[in-house]
Amino acid sequence: MSHREGITTETRDWSMIKASSLIENQNVITIEASTPVEEACDILIKNNISSAPVYQNSNNDPSNTIVHPQSYVGMFDYGDIIAYILLVLQDIPPPPGGEITFEIKDIVRRASEGKEIPVRLASDLSQKNPFYSILPEATLLSAVEEFACGIHRVCVLNPDGTIKGILSQSTVTKYLYEHQRQFKDIEVLMNKTLRQLSIGEASVIAVNADSPVLDALSLMSKHAVSSVAVLGHMGVVLGNISMTDVKHVLKSDSHQLLWKTCFQFVSLVRTQQGIDDGQDRLPVFDVRLDTTLGFTIAKLLATKSHRVWVIDERERAIGVVSLTDVMQVVASTIRSR
Repeated sequence: MSHREGITTETRDWSMIKASSLIENQNVITIEASTPVEEACDILIKNNISSAPVYQNSNNDPSNTIVHPQSYVGMFDYGDIIAYILLVLQDIPPPPGGEITFEIKDIVRRASEGKEIPVRLASDLSQKNPFYSILPEATLLSAVEEFACGIHRVCVLNPDGTIKGILSQSTVTKYLYEHQRQFKDIEVLMNKTLRQLSIGEASVIAVNADSPVLDALSLMSKHAVSSVAVLGHMGVVLGNISMTDVKHVLKSDSHQLLWKTCFQFVSLVRTQQGIDDGQDRLPVFDVRLDTTLGFTIAKLLATKSHRVWVIDERERAIGVVSLTDVMQVVASTIRSR
């Protein structure tokens, strides 16, 4: 089947939709490269965003009247913050396979000397989400194929090199979920179970409820995942700790939360979310193998999570479904046409 939208006004082929159409009127928050890491963290927290592009002005000479466009040197996200915490505050070496780069040496040196550390050094410190970009005319299919490889977000660039917006896995997932009835292949996909799609049975990265929060952050950094399950007796899922939850560590007056147990931390996060939302909230981060993909996505969107845990009849964690998994099965609909 060829990729055509046809002569009707109603789009039937999601793959040919322009990716840029999903990010209209987006207010992109960027961070200047010399901004101290602590201030960069505050920017993410205050704007309620999980990442931001880091830019460096090409022209630092005020006497030069020629205006040069700013260049983007990377992305700064909560994965980088966790890597920063582990590296500087806890003196933990990079994960196996991670190189001792000049930037890492410079961060450690500056930290030991009590100097401010510019965000350009911590940008992409986690080595998981570098700066990726696509052009405005790129199709949704091209973005989905990138996301299926594990990339979490891409910047959509204007012709002049400025950023039009940031397209994420969750934005695309939400769009396809909300418009599934317009796209027959997506609607069929949404009604299939995880078991039918052969997803959800994967290794569970988890911590025990009585482990310190620091262990959860170390696991996320080591395994390059955005969240870990918190398990109680007999492997029952009690909660979830995600990368963005580290903002509660940053908000506290000290970093003592890092030595709280994971269960204490989950309880604190739930309490804080209830205060922020003005309502009691007890997110449920689990599904079953016989849950449909559509219901699984609905839960991912409702919990604003990148991963949801698959449990058995005893509520023990047996697998996980991530947004990357969702993107992979969506991409497979094109290959099966």
